Amino acid sequence: MDWLRTDPADVICIQETKALREDVDTRVLQELGYEDYWFSAQKKGYSGVAVFTKIKPDQVICGTGHHTSDEEGRVLQMDFGTIRLINAYFPSGTSGDLRQAFKYMWLDELYTYLDDLRNTRPELVLCGDYNIAHEAIDIHDPKGNKKSSGFLPEEREWMTKFLKNGFNDTFRMVHPDVPHRYSWWSQRFPSVRLNNKGWRIDYITVSDALKGKVTDAEIYPDVKHSDHCPVYLKLKS
Repeated sequence: MDWLRTDPADVICIQETKALREDVDTRVLQELGYEDYWFSAQKKGYSGVAVFTKIKPDQVICGTGHHTSDEEGRVLQMDFGTIRLINAYFPSGTSGDLRQAFKYMWLDELYTYLDDLRNTRPELVLCGDYNIAHEAIDIHDPKGNKKSSGFLPEEREWMTKFLKNGFNDTFRMVHPDVPHRYSWWSQRFPSVRLNNKGWRIDYITVSDALKGKVTDAEIYPDVKHSDHCPVYLKLKS
């Protein structure tokens, strides 16, 4: 809440809330000028996404219509004029083969969903924890992690295909070749974040229709509220 008081953005997207709205004192958010919207998993203490916004949305949509994904509270969408914001918490495959298989299925479903959605809503912003480090520049130890979930060839290939299909990695638009810029660090060892041994797995991508409106994109590693840090996008109106 102290960070939100610094007015970091008009719209804040949160992933892995692990909470229901009634678990949180949302009055503080409202006092700061944010309306809050939540889409929580049916399983308590698991997954979930939320959006805090100072701009009132025209429409709020919970989920994508994919049953298992919606049960886990992974996607919250809202319309702001012509722009559709999609706040997504991509699955992790680190717990084993079953979840890795679910991750691949989820990625394919999302790809098709976005491809169809662009026919009616061409201005898309996909914000969230993708749980994928795309290129070697996006991970501190690419050789040592080539068999790690989140940096597997199939996941990286999906990301390449996604970005070649009319979506743009806004951070790389603004900072194309800057290395050692990460958004997640393992909490197993405190020295990992201290020594910046991280992964860039949090992205804000925009469809081609919004590419010309990107004015800034950034990562804020000094904001330490979890094992992730905020990523930022500024669009001109």
